[in-house]
Amino acid sequence: MQKLNAAQQEAVTHFNGPMLVLAGPGSGKTRVITERVRYLVEEKKVMPAGILVITFTKAAAIEMKQRYQRLSKSRTGGVHFGTFHAIFFMILKHAYHYTAENIVRDDFRRDLLRKLVRDTNLELQDENEFLNDLESEISRVKGERIELKNYFSPLCSNEVFAEIFTRYQKALEQKRLIDFDDMLVYCYELLEQRPDICKMWQQQFPYILIDEFQDINRVQYDVMRLLAAPANNLFVVGDDDQSIYGFRGSKPDIMQQFLKDYPDAGQCLLNVNYRSNAAIVEAAGKVIVHNSNRLPKEIQAADKEPAKDAIELKEFAKMSDENETIRDKILAYRNAGIPYREMAVLFRTNTQARSLSSKLMEYNIPFTMKERLPNLYDHWIVQDVLTYVRVAQGNRERGQVLRIINRPKRYVHRNAFTEPYVDFEELKLFYEDKDWMVDRLEQLSYDLSMLAQMRPYAAVNFIRKGIGYDEYIREYADYRGIRADDMLEILDELQEEARSQESFEDWYTYMQDYKEELKEQTQKSLEMQRGKEQEDSVMLMTMHGAKGLEFTCVFIPDANEGVTPHSKSVLNADMEEERRMFYVAMTRAKKHLHIYYLKERFHKEVDISRFVTEIETSEDQNETSPSHPSTTS
Repeated sequence: MQKLNAAQQEAVTHFNGPMLVLAGPGSGKTRVITERVRYLVEEKKVMPAGILVITFTKAAAIEMKQRYQRLSKSRTGGVHFGTFHAIFFMILKHAYHYTAENIVRDDFRRDLLRKLVRDTNLELQDENEFLNDLESEISRVKGERIELKNYFSPLCSNEVFAEIFTRYQKALEQKRLIDFDDMLVYCYELLEQRPDICKMWQQQFPYILIDEFQDINRVQYDVMRLLAAPANNLFVVGDDDQSIYGFRGSKPDIMQQFLKDYPDAGQCLLNVNYRSNAAIVEAAGKVIVHNSNRLPKEIQAADKEPAKDAIELKEFAKMSDENETIRDKILAYRNAGIPYREMAVLFRTNTQARSLSSKLMEYNIPFTMKERLPNLYDHWIVQDVLTYVRVAQGNRERGQVLRIINRPKRYVHRNAFTEPYVDFEELKLFYEDKDWMVDRLEQLSYDLSMLAQMRPYAAVNFIRKGIGYDEYIREYADYRGIRADDMLEILDELQEEARSQESFEDWYTYMQDYKEELKEQTQKSLEMQRGKEQEDSVMLMTMHGAKGLEFTCVFIPDANEGVTPHSKSVLNADMEEERRMFYVAMTRAKKHLHIYYLKERFHKEVDISRFVTEIETSEDQNETSPSHPSTTS
């Protein structure tokens, strides 16, 4: 086994008191944690049962335990490895005699929130999307211990959010149920209000080690501080430059907060990257240095050999060219003997993967999506457009016509629809005393007859511009207080898909095939999460999903302003998190890093990402300068 370097040795042999280990990408932090546990047990004779190692995922806890067992002389174990939720539930179980039956099931929670939302009579186009955001908000309020009166909800009015939150909690309490966030909050309240119970757990675990410390939220940190007192043998390992879970309440300045809370804490920097070559480490460093809210550090590569073709920065005229190049590079790497599983394409959001996944399917290149890829054709906006087409083609079912009749607003009341099938002549009779309504209905009839004769691309364009659906989306976005551009991009993507379809018949066949392929991909993702052996396949995942992983070859497509950094990132803190995400993506690559950006996205000019311009390039690495990009058409 490779010897520990000086910094790793310093971290491993730390004994008592608080310690902050700043661990850069690929610096061997897992080894440091497991070696330190072995050191405490074998050299310092600490009882194994008195050591608690906390990780963020079950998979990480299992891997850490297995690696420790391979290192340790003793095969009997005794050291406690677990996630925050597992540890906190263990404490609650002991105090309140909870069992697994007390943990709310996902489906029950979803149905409960769905009912509470419907009771508020909010006007929603996509209920599931709203529920996803609502679950995240509830989690954030609990995780950061925010008082409801001080919380501003971007989803709905504060009064409505407070009502849903309060009724949700009351419903759980009545059934003696807790969700995952309650585990954290209840554990904190228990330890704070019951010093006797707190002391018992302090004595149980005199040594605490925390992995990925930068991802901790406020309530998790507060519980750890209670558990570690009074000895404060708290050993935390993390990297503020890899803090990318702001939406869950984690903040990069938690590392700085730790040093304020424990001014006598030891500090150690693991700054040697054993994963990536020197060119990649240097380029990543030139991006992250632009963040101000960070502990200063300079990461070096263990492999200092100059690497040819380590980094490629390239501009493309359009997305199809970019996708074809990624496909060709993947095949070239495979022919050079690199397995598919050593290649990854990292996206800022999972919806970006749609067009590339279609290209890979075309060429039978095996790939696995780590996260579920939402089907574009299931989105309510796309369903609206397709409903317009179906109605134009003669479908007059009441539900179909009702869906589109007021998108855009035509002020047609649902009382006008008395039969299972709609007759537009009868509709006009219903409004015969209102000439302006008859005019609107005649205009709609004319628009539908025009639409029926169009090919897919022209039809989508006509629905958007001629019928006025884009304007409806802008009004809806304004009503909801959300960005219209994000919703219009769904329509841009749909229109791009329509471009390659000759007829609606062909398009419907394609939609069905695509749906089946996505089903297979979802199954693959589930098997991957269950730890089943995977076929040799290219990994497609988000930058969030790639954290902690490594690949020989990494592709980062669409490195444009509005994508990465994301258009929603306005505040400086958000922009710094976007930069950290890009840094995480870059540092997944061991030997080859390809960063691609577009001249046009959905036929609109886009700017190169500021993160690309921050990467200084040099001629000896055979790179293309971002200031003078080569355009591939």
